[in-house]
Amino acid sequence: MTGRVLFHVQYLLGIGHLQRSLRIAEALVERGIAVTMVRGGPLVPEVGEAHGVEMVQLPPIRARDATFALVDERGNPVDDDLRAARRDRLLAALAESRPDAVVIEGYPFARRAFRFELDPLIAAARVAGSHIICSVRDLPTVRDDPARHRDIVACVLADFDAVLVHGDPRLIPFDVPFPPAAQIADRLVYTGYVANPAQPDSGAAPSGEVLVSVGGGAAGQVLLAAALEARRQGCLADRPWHVLAGATLSNTAFAAIRREASSGVTVERFRGDFPALLRRCHVSVSQAGYNTVLDIVAARARAVLVPFSAERETEQLVRAEHLARLGAAELVRENELTPGHLAAAIERAAARDAVPLTVDMGGAARSAAEIARLIGK
Repeated sequence: MTGRVLFHVQYLLGIGHLQRSLRIAEALVERGIAVTMVRGGPLVPEVGEAHGVEMVQLPPIRARDATFALVDERGNPVDDDLRAARRDRLLAALAESRPDAVVIEGYPFARRAFRFELDPLIAAARVAGSHIICSVRDLPTVRDDPARHRDIVACVLADFDAVLVHGDPRLIPFDVPFPPAAQIADRLVYTGYVANPAQPDSGAAPSGEVLVSVGGGAAGQVLLAAALEARRQGCLADRPWHVLAGATLSNTAFAAIRREASSGVTVERFRGDFPALLRRCHVSVSQAGYNTVLDIVAARARAVLVPFSAERETEQLVRAEHLARLGAAELVRENELTPGHLAAAIERAAARDAVPLTVDMGGAARSAAEIARLIGK
């Protein structure tokens, strides 16, 4: 190995941040760069490991629900002892790995509740001479607050060598979620979207289904309930339905969904061949998370998007609105979600041709190349 990178990733409700970070880590390893990934969320066995990447698990913190109240693995509020334990383990990982660069997913645009460990990490990395890099999705959720914007700009200019934006400005420029983007233009690098690796189609995936999915599953129960009721009321009832309820959905909720499913509906938690299912489905019904939308675009699937938009979350809604304006998806806003509205959108999607989009999906390799350039490898 000819270089070392420490990658910090914290995921709270879904698993998209983890999946994207793993793809970038794998691309770094392919370039001969050693990667230590520090994970701050719960273990997600279904996602698996990244080949050649050393994993360090912090005492996990997750969001209790869509309010994003932070809790430990037992569901208790986060306390100072847990914060100190995580900070110490993170700094130990930095000292052990002696990285040429520290990559922090989201911060300072997001994950500000984790400043208790990220600010000490940045300070220690600077003393050690490591480059500091932000890895951020196309649409971070940033409060519309000038003071917050000024604070983020100041942090980037003071502490970060680069901000890798995992998006394509032809689809969504970074000033959409972050209006002062021009003030950090010298640090911004658009990498393209970080898509999952293309999977060969073995022909084993079923075809002609209505495919309902909710990413990790922690915030998708309302959509699942509406979809199952739409099917019961006759929406495309002549076709098989396939529901993916999510790897992080509680066992109690998963059991309830399986009981509620009518004949002709298959319910599973997770499928590793999700892209193949999308290529063969009749209609996809999903939220509008980063990875799910990329898989839909790559598969050219007819799509209905029901973006998660609880509390101040706007990321999925903005992404879904962009695709709807381009004619690439039907949009059902979460506050308008009923079985009837969803059924109508599914039937509209089923009656139309898919609209192909040209989107840069080479983000994993380009991110790795940019990190390697910064550390001189």
